[in-house]
Amino acid sequence: MTASDTPAVPERLRVAALRPIWQALHERLSSGHQVSRVKVTGLADEEQAAVADLLGLDRYPGPSITLDVGRLEGVLGGLDVRTVTEALIGPLDDRRRRRAERRLEREALLDWFATHPVVAAEPALLALSAVRAGRDLLEQALAVLAALPASGRPLAAVAADVTGDPHALDEGTRLSSLVLKALSVLYDIPAPEGAEARRALWERAGVACDALSTTVLVAGLRPRGDSALARVLRIWDGQASVITLAQLRDPLELRERDVWVVENPTVLALAQQRFGLSCPPMVCTSGWPNSAAVRLLRSLPGTRLHYHGDFDGEGLRIAAYTMAKTGAEPWRMSTADYLRAIGSRSGELPPGRVTDAPWDPGLAPAMRAHELAVPEELVAEPLLDDLA
Repeated sequence: MTASDTPAVPERLRVAALRPIWQALHERLSSGHQVSRVKVTGLADEEQAAVADLLGLDRYPGPSITLDVGRLEGVLGGLDVRTVTEALIGPLDDRRRRRAERRLEREALLDWFATHPVVAAEPALLALSAVRAGRDLLEQALAVLAALPASGRPLAAVAADVTGDPHALDEGTRLSSLVLKALSVLYDIPAPEGAEARRALWERAGVACDALSTTVLVAGLRPRGDSALARVLRIWDGQASVITLAQLRDPLELRERDVWVVENPTVLALAQQRFGLSCPPMVCTSGWPNSAAVRLLRSLPGTRLHYHGDFDGEGLRIAAYTMAKTGAEPWRMSTADYLRAIGSRSGELPPGRVTDAPWDPGLAPAMRAHELAVPEELVAEPLLDDLA
């Protein structure tokens, strides 16, 4: 509707003394709800007189009056209150509609976030405030998380690889803050405070880490090939060895199809005691897998990775992270395995904060119900039986 199409509002309705009425109506009509009455307060004597004249009252209404919208429209000369209010005060809002739109947008964002492949693989990330961050920033943050651990690449290089902007993850940027928050959620540690803590968290995620001091523990690896690492591992003939990130330049071709991945070094040590030089291929993440562990597990073509870890809150998060980053399959990590493990347990070892296990929806509820953790070392014998 153009200005020329808008019905003319007579001057008698435009007087300043009636403005409180139109302002009160504008506020109520902008709510988006049906309005049948509106309360006007704080009327001065002159404004009371104008309201009395407009409505044909035989006395002043007082400082406050509740107006019947139908009765008010009866004295507007064929105009409706919306037309008069918009002409005198301005366009009406529809707060109810906008709230509904924002709610639908929030719900759509949360649905998208919950089903994003990175979040579906690592449900601990659901603790992030997705609505506050917004979709554009979340998409960038999840892309960064998918690229981690970074195998020792500098932070600027990671930022450039993922976003095209080498400064996108600089100190103080919203993206950097969100990614660090996500990493603290994944690792279940407090959000870093101070530059030193932030650097330590980036390094834990494999960013600009020391390629010599970042290592992974293995046993039973006798790869083919002429690379220096393959030759050294064959010389060790399956004995427990430590591989540095710097040594992991080329894929390792194993004769065996299955590789067994554990969280705790004790399990690998027990395997060495039982099998000696016949130990099957094993990799130990020693808790959260660092960039050396992830690179090694990604560089074993033609193998199936079987992962087992602790049955506690952090163990589930480590398992989800390891499987998401390497394609490993769960190994004796089902609800049934957990229930069997606690069947003969005595004492109490609480599992801590338990997040969902993507590979078995029933596992986290079972752990929350029983409130009992099972360290991997306590089920080492059944694990080793699978390797026999």
